[in-house]
Amino acid sequence: MTSLTVQPHPLLELSAFVTVFPAALGELHSPSLTLSALLERAWPSFEGDAQGPVRDLLRAGGFKPSGRNKPASEYVQKAIPAGKLGPINAAVDACNAASFTSGLPISVVDLDRTQGALEVGLAAPDTEYIFNPSGQVIRVGGLLCLMDALGPCGNAVKDSQRTKTHAGTLRTLSVVWGTSALPGRAAHLATAYRQALLDAGCAVEVIR
Repeated sequence: MTSLTVQPHPLLELSAFVTVFPAALGELHSPSLTLSALLERAWPSFEGDAQGPVRDLLRAGGFKPSGRNKPASEYVQKAIPAGKLGPINAAVDACNAASFTSGLPISVVDLDRTQGALEVGLAAPDTEYIFNPSGQVIRVGGLLCLMDALGPCGNAVKDSQRTKTHAGTLRTLSVVWGTSALPGRAAHLATAYRQALLDAGCAVEVIR
């Protein structure tokens, strides 16, 4: 069983689950897990724009979610219709499809690349990490983050490069960053998100 400690937060409504894929992502060829097929699924419909509430969630600890630090969901919702975000791998494509339909940011990390106990809470001031292969750094102080024994490794803006999925990934942890200003949206989305993966032959473990 995977455990995740969530520190108290005035706005956070988090949903999380583990996915076990039937093959490594680089070898997985599932028609139902292509980005186009995932976007065509009958996803839930949600009332109300998520942009303001999500930004308020990220501001609560002092982080400024603007400019290059906007929630990842805002990028996904603009990039997919513009044809600027194509298929990456089954895990990331499912994450992007779920984020696109809901407006909620989602982290997806390779669970086998994390170290020790997992926790969600505010990152300490001046915390930073590399978020892409070219070595670019994001400062995450005051931002809600998924953390392991080595420090923050995921959040609603940019996940850490050290725990990102890759061709050999078999297990992922998905974290839906929901807010109490949109009550129930994260849980509702997570149910549909898990079902898409189950329909494709994956196994899932809900983290409560």
